This record gives sequence, structure tokens and C-alpha cells, in this order.
Amino acid sequence: MGRVMAPLMPRVRLCAGAAVLALLGACSSFPRIVPDMARSARAPQIDGTRGPLSAARSKAILDGLGDGAGPTDVLKRHLALEQAISDSPLLGGNKVELLLDGPSTYRAMFAAIEAARDHINMETYILEDDEVGKRFADALIARQRQGVQVNLIHDGVGTLGTPAEFFTRLSDAGIKVLEFNPVNPLSAKAGWDVNQRDHRKLLVVDGRTAFLGGINISSVYSSGSFSRGNKARPGGSGWRDTDLQIDGPVVAELQKLFLETWARQQGEPLPARNYFPTLVPQGKEVVHAIGSSPDDPYSLIYATLISAIDAARREVLLTNAYFVPDPQLRSALKAAVGRGVDVKLVLPARTDSALVFHAGRSYYDELLSAGVRLFERRDVVLHAKTALIDGVWSTVGSTNLDWRSFLHNQELNAVVLGAEFGQRMRASFEADLAQSDEVTLAQWQRRSVDLRVKEMFARLWQYWL
Repeated sequence: MGRVMAPLMPRVRLCAGAAVLALLGACSSFPRIVPDMARSARAPQIDGTRGPLSAARSKAILDGLGDGAGPTDVLKRHLALEQAISDSPLLGGNKVELLLDGPSTYRAMFAAIEAARDHINMETYILEDDEVGKRFADALIARQRQGVQVNLIHDGVGTLGTPAEFFTRLSDAGIKVLEFNPVNPLSAKAGWDVNQRDHRKLLVVDGRTAFLGGINISSVYSSGSFSRGNKARPGGSGWRDTDLQIDGPVVAELQKLFLETWARQQGEPLPARNYFPTLVPQGKEVVHAIGSSPDDPYSLIYATLISAIDAARREVLLTNAYFVPDPQLRSALKAAVGRGVDVKLVLPARTDSALVFHAGRSYYDELLSAGVRLFERRDVVLHAKTALIDGVWSTVGSTNLDWRSFLHNQELNAVVLGAEFGQRMRASFEADLAQSDEVTLAQWQRRSVDLRVKEMFARLWQYWL
């Protein structure tokens, strides 16, 4: 459910090396990230609600973000790399809540929707016509009828199984509904390329509160994943995912990304609302909002992640649902181990996408041989996409560690800087680790011939998965 497989009519492109697709055309490629490419003479700059802070104030904030276990230049190195890669600002004064699984995330989202007074902007990959989807539809319609303008973007492929009547009901209530890259080319307004998908999950309420992460709108998230009886439906497994709720200045950057997508997809003009209210500090977190699009020269999220791994000095902790690493990501992970960095990945033991699952596992031997430690989460469908590096650099978002996310999808992540939030991320990672089984090299090399064949076949399709 969480992932719609290869496009119905894929764009004529090819990744070199996939011989089975050799006649289909040219290949999109990853940027080459050099570890020290982003060194800058200027110190990292933090923006506040009224623009850039003074150098002294920025330095004081950065010093306060350290973890007390070593020099703060580890954090500053991460910041300098990010600022050189992305034009979006580092914004202080944010309050960030870490939301684990569907129940807690949906409760917070419904509370924010009910409290909306001006507008609600929602962007999602999957919006199902099930119990949870209907609850969201009812809540959005109720606010629209109370004078709150609701604007919704949903992905064409991700909502392919959702009846048209579901969205007609929303439109009839006055909600502005935009389908991103419709499967039907006659419905496309901004050119047709169904292989490009909007995989973002974003909810912005009144321009002041935002939610983002990996959680779609679906009943598979109806139960938590850390307790007994976590089955979301009879015979099925609960889904493990992570989202953020953010209040503060960075919400304006997330709002910009929503409105940019609406404009690029040539949605009808939106009703006038206070989309950019004056924002005041709500907390002390420094947050960097990063959006990526296949229309960009390269994925900013990819470049930022590789740079952060290359800058790691102590540890790299990754949790990801769909893991099909490209050569540069594999090299970055192995090089980190070579520098003495503790590299651990929590990955799925079960999945809703067999091809992606086996394609990713085809790289286990290479990574385990290099000293990367791999763990598979038991009992649930792991759908989270998070990272914690050196205890001070955290990210949560929609981006998977695979070719599709980095080359074909529109994605959204937030990077949260500082040791305090890093401690919350570590607690979440360790909770998953406690319910995971480690995959050892000796064990993996004894896997069956059947599994090896599945891995070889799946790897042929990794560019499209």
C-alpha cells in the first residue's frame, strides 16, 4: 500500500547498466558529492523571524546546540556543508514534536485541523477512501463550511485506487483539489510525465503549524507498532512510521514549497488567504526545510544526506523503508566505517514491495563485509525515513534511500539541528533496534539460492522501483 510500483507508462529513460532496458534511452544520474565541496570561509548563519541573526547571536545558538561530548565544530561542519548546498535558510525559534506512528500523528493533525481559522494546505501521496480517509475528508469539509479555505494536492499514481467520487465530494464542498501528474494525460495541465510523482506528505494549518514525514492517509496506520496486538487489520501488520509537528518560522518555508508545487502543476488560482502570517519564535530548535523535485538539477536532499554522512565523525544511524542504495551512498557508508564511524541501519524484515525489498538486500553482502551493521525490524511494516548523525544532525521526511526518491519523486525532509532533539531521535532509533534482528555476514552468506535469484532479478529494475 505504501508504495505504488513501476509507472503505468514510464518515461523513456534508462539507467546505464540495466541491460534489460538498453533500448529505452538515456539515464538520469546522481550528482557527484565531494566530501569537502562545501567548505566555506564564512561561519554558518541562522535566520530568525526578522531575517539573519548577527554573527555573535548565531554563534551563541550553535554553541548551545552541541552535545557536551565533544567540540561543537562537528555540528558547525554539518551546517557549513548544508548551507553551501541549499539556498533555503537555517531557521531558529521552532518547536518540533516527534510523532511516532499513525495514531499519535493523526490525533495531532485532527486537533490542528479543528483549530484552523484561516486555511489548510494539504499535500499527500496516498489518500485512501477508507475509514481514516473518510475521517480526514469529513474534517476538511467541516472546516471548509466554517469559512476555512482548504487546498489539497494528491498524487495521481498514489491515489490511483481512490474513487473519483471521493475527490468530487471534496470539490463540491468548496475545497480546491489538484491532482499531481494525473495518470490520464488528457487531465494534465503542466505536461505529462507519470513517472514523476509527488511523494511528499505535508499539512500546513494557518501558515503557523506544519506536519511532515512518511505517513500517508490510510487505515494501515490505525494502530501503533510498539505494543502487542499491533495489527492494523485482520491478518495484516501494523505500520511503523515517523512524522514531525513543527511550529515556528520554518513553517513559512514549508508553505512556500506547497504553493510552488501548486503553481508548477498549474492549479487554479487559490483564494486569497493569510498564507504567510507573522511568525514568532515557538521554541529553540534550528530547522532546515529541504524540498526536492525531479525538475531540479539534482536532489538537494540527496546532496545534503551524502554530505552529512561524509562529515560524520562518530555515528550514522539510519532507519528507512525502501533501501536500494546507489554506488555513492554505498561508498559514503563504507567510507564512514573506514574512518571509525559507527554505522547502523534499521531496515524492514517485511514489506509491501517485494522488488524493492530484494533489490536492497542484494547489497547486504557488500555493506556487511565493509563493517556496516544491518538490522531488520520485526513484526511491522517499517515505513519510517529518518537519520541521526553524530547526535546533532537529524532528519525526518518522505525520502527513501532508493533511486526513485532521489531521481523521480518530489520529496520533503526537515533537518533538525542540535543534541536535545538528537536525544529524542536516538531514543526512537533504540526502540526500533530493540525490536529488530541483526543480520550478520556469516548468516547472510548462508541464505538460499532462491533468495539470491530474487535479488539478482530485482536489482535489474532498481532504477524504476
